[in-house]
Amino acid sequence: MSKRRSKSQQQAQPVADNTISFSSYVAQKKPISLVPKGINQEKYIDMLLDWEKLIVFATGPAGTGKTMLAVVAAIKALRHGEINKIIITRPAVGVDDESHGFLPGDLNQKMEPWTRPIIDVMLEYYKPQEIDKMLEEKTLEIAPLAYMRGRNFRNSWIIFDESQNATVNQMKMALTRLSAGSKMVVTGDLNQLDKQFKLDNGLKDFIERLAASNSRAIGAVHFATKDVQRHPVVSEVLKLYGEV
Repeated sequence: MSKRRSKSQQQAQPVADNTISFSSYVAQKKPISLVPKGINQEKYIDMLLDWEKLIVFATGPAGTGKTMLAVVAAIKALRHGEINKIIITRPAVGVDDESHGFLPGDLNQKMEPWTRPIIDVMLEYYKPQEIDKMLEEKTLEIAPLAYMRGRNFRNSWIIFDESQNATVNQMKMALTRLSAGSKMVVTGDLNQLDKQFKLDNGLKDFIERLAASNSRAIGAVHFATKDVQRHPVVSEVLKLYGEV
């Protein structure tokens, strides 16, 4: 065999393509799983996936999946192109008049202590650097409740977490931020009120208003202690506090 033929054969051999296409990368992402663990979770998931329900309230004790399922459903909607961005908001209880100025860092860093539970869920589906990029590009936005006044959100999924610590005026303000193509999920536990919100409680007030209406666009599900899906000891703790 000549050297020329040997060289030709070597050149004819296919070269391995180690390029990872974007489509392959997307396919490798953790699949979305919205599997109910109980009747109330099934009702909740149905409302989350139903775009005729533009506002969904989920109330009840810790560990029932209120926030976790809202975040997973938001990620699902984002991946499927049903929305363009995810908005996270909540009252910054413990900060006087919701002033974030004295906390170090930018607004996202200032809100980190309050949004950590939601980011923890997102970290199951995205790498930290991906979340950083989403924040930079505003695909994911942290909007403190006090900063939402005057804004309107289009094609967005808004998660209003820990809403039991919102006043009546704050609740009304938040619920009127929706614009075309958006959905809001409001979560809260009326048994975990900060004392200053017991008389002027936006969540309690709106749930009572909703119960007296026949709204088709707003839905609500209430979780009980029996719906707690965390470690069994969480249910025992709640029983000791009389939350049965």
